[in-house]
Amino acid sequence: MNNGDKQVKIIFNNGKETTCYPGTTIRNILKKHNYFDSKQIFIGALVNNCITSLNYPIELDSNIYLLTIEDSQGWRIYRNSITFLLSKAVYECYPNLKFEIAHSLGSGFFCSFENIDNPKTMNKILAKVESYMHKLVEDKLNIARKNIYLEDALFHFASRNREDKCNLLRFQNPSKVPVYQCGNFMDLEHGILTENTKYLIAFKLLPYESGFIIQFPEKAYPIHFEKFKHQSHLFNIFKSYKSWGKTIGVQNVGSLNEIIIRGNYRELVGVEEAYQEKNIAVIADKIFTDKDKLKWILIAGPSSSGKTTFAHRLSTQLKVNGIQPFIISVDNYFVDRADTPRDKNGDYDFEHIETIDLELLHDHLAKLDNGEEIEMPTFDFKLGKKVWGGKKVRIEENEIAVIEGIHSLNPRMTASLPNERKFKIYINALTQLNIDNNNRISTTDNRLMRRILRDHRTRGNRALATLKMWPNVRDGEKRWIFPFQHHADMAFSSALNYEIAVLKPLVEPLLAEVKPWHEQYSDVCRLQHLLSTFISAPISHIPFRSLIREFIGGGILG
Repeated sequence: MNNGDKQVKIIFNNGKETTCYPGTTIRNILKKHNYFDSKQIFIGALVNNCITSLNYPIELDSNIYLLTIEDSQGWRIYRNSITFLLSKAVYECYPNLKFEIAHSLGSGFFCSFENIDNPKTMNKILAKVESYMHKLVEDKLNIARKNIYLEDALFHFASRNREDKCNLLRFQNPSKVPVYQCGNFMDLEHGILTENTKYLIAFKLLPYESGFIIQFPEKAYPIHFEKFKHQSHLFNIFKSYKSWGKTIGVQNVGSLNEIIIRGNYRELVGVEEAYQEKNIAVIADKIFTDKDKLKWILIAGPSSSGKTTFAHRLSTQLKVNGIQPFIISVDNYFVDRADTPRDKNGDYDFEHIETIDLELLHDHLAKLDNGEEIEMPTFDFKLGKKVWGGKKVRIEENEIAVIEGIHSLNPRMTASLPNERKFKIYINALTQLNIDNNNRISTTDNRLMRRILRDHRTRGNRALATLKMWPNVRDGEKRWIFPFQHHADMAFSSALNYEIAVLKPLVEPLLAEVKPWHEQYSDVCRLQHLLSTFISAPISHIPFRSLIREFIGGGILG
């Protein structure tokens, strides 16, 4: 520290101010001034809207927001750090055992070991790994972020048979590579980690199916774990897609990049689209099997899961089976704008189920189910209210109704219909592609990039506007969609292994408009880092009926 240096000004999120010399870490500032309640456990910070560890050196005047596990960014740091700890423990306990953090499931991640499917063996491994993880926490080991030469990184991972890491670096050429190191264990940086293992006190390893779940605590103090809920529909889809990924040789970003570089991308697109269409046909065949008792196909899923295109493609497959679909848009049953529920901030809560005129919808659905004719409204989004144009409809004997909407699996929405006449489908973009073996790609981030593109293309919204509303969308999903996903008779994943390579050149310019002074900058940095691992792929090879066309444009459905 040079006492001749001019001090920089710091403003904390509680309004307190201080100064420090350039190069002072956040941790040392906290130790010196003791501004905050010692009961709070800080595991990271936002410095001028950029997410950092507490070892970050302050060089300029800064606004600092200290993060705990209760903050979404802090919880992400905690979750990333726990998976780093797990990876270190597995490597040091079983260095020759191939290990993968496969995908999210409930309140944790599903993980697996190659060629380990005996329950007794699995329990023995998990007991040793979990015990070792707790020891690493008790030892209070530093987790250091540093930059190393690319050549040294390749040598390090190659010497440890980490082909997944080497393949990822193969298509990158920075002079230096950011990594995290704890003792002799090293991993590529894919998100900020806490600077010491001592904070990582809460986690559970639970045997599950052919692998195990690493469960994370809820985002609150005191630390609490919710009861892990089995989600067989989602797990089976992930399992199927993981197996499919292995079959076609696309398990991680490195293998996808190699396919693009080798010129096999068009073939991959064709095979993946055919596989997705086959899965839609399986659902249509199941409906056909039960067609004599079914009258209502209900399709639900979170934002940007591809519900609209899926509904049209399913309708095509139903026609192949001799079933005539009758599509009903729930959007036409919105309450007038003035009657839309408000959230805690007084803003319109468009995710709330009571944005739907349930009384009218229930009346119309019951009449249609009985073969009666109704006059269906049309919602005028410019006027913010329903209009009546004399559109008379009924469901004929050879028709089956298809309803698509975020609340379709909520029993309240279709309470006037008999359950035995419903077939319920849950759709989400369940991303099976990993960055590498122990770093997954978030399904939520995949959907967010889809949403950014669609909002820009269809509504003229800038990325910043979509990012600002995204937390409310996510809150609505947690309240109104995810609790009902287990009601589904079948589930479907709309994710395509190649899609982020296609989204990359389209979404990157939109993300670049979000600047460091915007609160959403940390989210943009996370997405930009993810996109940087991909090689861009052209949209010209994407079929016009592809589900991804709902977001990138040029589709002929919806």
